[in-house]
Amino acid sequence: MSGPILSVRGLVKRFGGLVATDGVTIDVRPDEIHALIGPNGAGKTTLISQLVGELRHDAGTIELEGRDIGALPTARRIGLGLGRTFQITCLLPEYTVLDNVATGVQVRQGHSFRFWGNVRGETALRETALSFLETIGLAGRADEQVANLSHGEQKQLELAVALATEPRLLLLDEPMAGLGHSESRQMVALLMALKTKVSMLLVEHDMDAVFALADRISVLVYGRVIATGTADEIRDNADVRAAYLGEGDELC
Repeated sequence: MSGPILSVRGLVKRFGGLVATDGVTIDVRPDEIHALIGPNGAGKTTLISQLVGELRHDAGTIELEGRDIGALPTARRIGLGLGRTFQITCLLPEYTVLDNVATGVQVRQGHSFRFWGNVRGETALRETALSFLETIGLAGRADEQVANLSHGEQKQLELAVALATEPRLLLLDEPMAGLGHSESRQMVALLMALKTKVSMLLVEHDMDAVFALADRISVLVYGRVIATGTADEIRDNADVRAAYLGEGDELC
């Protein structure tokens, strides 16, 4: 498609007298990783919650591939191609790695949540789930209980679950949170490899990861986008340095 995957225009969310998102306008293009950065309390999580349908916005529009999804429930947005990962992993620790990915496959296929139907006996479902595990490098851990995975592996698994819903746009909420240096490098490499398969809106505090991954970056401060541009443009933006880092600091 020639237009953006995601088009947000004038998005506003108020909590009483607090304006959490204040006229946010942002686009995510096909095959793009678009990063959203900003200090704590800038409104990043509130914006993601509006995009996925957990919070209803007070003004503005949200379009996914040209379709207005602003009034749709979360499940319908997922069905239209919106996927999400969380800052804190949201998995089923008592089930296996394969079982968790199978939930994403079932969501995409419109089935109910039914592990008692014996996932391992459903060859097509198992093969599909395994293909996503292969994509993120966890196929060898398919029958392992999630609780036994490292934090980094759980982050990878959550990504596989999101990919199993076959999203057109993936909302990534701090995928590097809690990862060590080597795990962060692995996640960066994985996301870069996935770039041609799915567009991404990346919320992240790890600036090394942001600058390694992002085609464009938007800076959110007090609910407003104060700048959008390439990594070099954001590094050189005086308003960003003043509002996000403080006068005299540098974006590394």
